[in-house]
Amino acid sequence: MKILVSDGIEKIGSDMLKSAGFEVVEQKLTPEELLKEIEKYDAIIVRSATKVTKEVIEAGKNLKAIARGGVGLDNIDVEYAKSKGIPVLNTPGASSISVAELAIAHMFAVCRFLNQSNIEMRQGRWPKKEYSKGIELTGKTLGLLGFGNIGKEVAKRAIGLGMTVVAHDPFVAQTDMNVRLVSKEEVIKQSDIISLHMPLIKGEGPAVGEKEIEMMKEGVIIINCARGGVVSEKALLEGLNSGKVAAAGIDVFENEPPTEAQAALINHPRVSVTPHIGASTVEAQNRVGEEIAQKVIDVLKK
Repeated sequence: MKILVSDGIEKIGSDMLKSAGFEVVEQKLTPEELLKEIEKYDAIIVRSATKVTKEVIEAGKNLKAIARGGVGLDNIDVEYAKSKGIPVLNTPGASSISVAELAIAHMFAVCRFLNQSNIEMRQGRWPKKEYSKGIELTGKTLGLLGFGNIGKEVAKRAIGLGMTVVAHDPFVAQTDMNVRLVSKEEVIKQSDIISLHMPLIKGEGPAVGEKEIEMMKEGVIIINCARGGVVSEKALLEGLNSGKVAAAGIDVFENEPPTEAQAALINHPRVSVTPHIGASTVEAQNRVGEEIAQKVIDVLKK
């Protein structure tokens, strides 16, 4: 059996697949090439770059598994794959710790002006006075929109820092953690810092837009390490400019790489940005490679 690895996989995962007796082809294909070549493969493993569309699935007449090394499945036509009886696999828990740590890192960055201090000191400035009014995370209320694997890891770290944690997730009714589950509106109204850890649901628009920001505390901090589009970038920029939003930490964007139209948000002095690297740690990538390889092996060996 042949497996196409389109967006790369850690060596541990590739070695596992080969040891299980599969032919592994690691090759990045254009959408047009993928349509022509997919019929040769029994499984495809992607990350976020390759789109496994209805047309690709239709052309993949021998496909027995579609796997995504990561959490989201928005680049795969899951419903059509299911209609064809093809399992869609992913690794929802493998990168949770890494994404959670990045969310906390963005909180520290904007609360202590790390993003701007790094820039200004390298330009020969000494902005001690300008950045003398940082704030502690301890004692603040952290609101989590989304309380799955990643949200829970963020909560653990926030509790360790002495924060009060409230969360909303329509799929979570109870928890044994020291976290109060409340409505989305209560999270938005009560929190000093709001961190999003939820999928982007097509057709529903952003989870946080102008209306939600208007309901937030004056000087709220917003962290998005989830998906581009779950926070309206237009509304966020307006909130930053008005002072309603004190700061933001952003790892994901509506367009990736961002366009010139997003420059005002990315260059805003009270914004900490990273280029969608939430899961980009050695530990997380090894877990992703190992977990997705094992899931593919389990399906193909049935």
